[in-house]
Amino acid sequence: MFTTLAANPVVLDIVMTLQAKANRLLDAKTRHTIALAVSEANGCDYCLALHTAGSRQGGMSVEDIDLARAGSSIDPRRAAVARFSQRVIETRGHVSDADLAAVRGAGYTDPQVLAIVALAVRALLTNYLNNVNQTDVDIPAPVRA
Repeated sequence: MFTTLAANPVVLDIVMTLQAKANRLLDAKTRHTIALAVSEANGCDYCLALHTAGSRQGGMSVEDIDLARAGSSIDPRRAAVARFSQRVIETRGHVSDADLAAVRGAGYTDPQVLAIVALAVRALLTNYLNNVNQTDVDIPAPVRA
């Protein structure tokens, strides 16, 4: 992916800056859950492979990775995040009051909801860049959920 992005240094810088700043938002398992949920919704094989490998290295079980891709989780808070992230993508940001109530009901504050949206959009950007460029999956590809 980064080889492809290197063709446009400004785009590469945008992606790298978003990634660096995104790592400060929420915990690693929650970030991976968002990335997996969004990448599945967008059908990005490259990002699914990348985030599946990263999730495994970060201690997520195969079951929880599969659930995240399906918009859920073993952990109730992460399940709410996975579903909300997919709703952000599916509705193009026009989530319902019920969607917001569900993620807030899981204990997320408004600043954390903004972080979830930012992470979903970061995943959307890399999904689209990889899908448009048909980036070769150079890491083990996961089986579609």
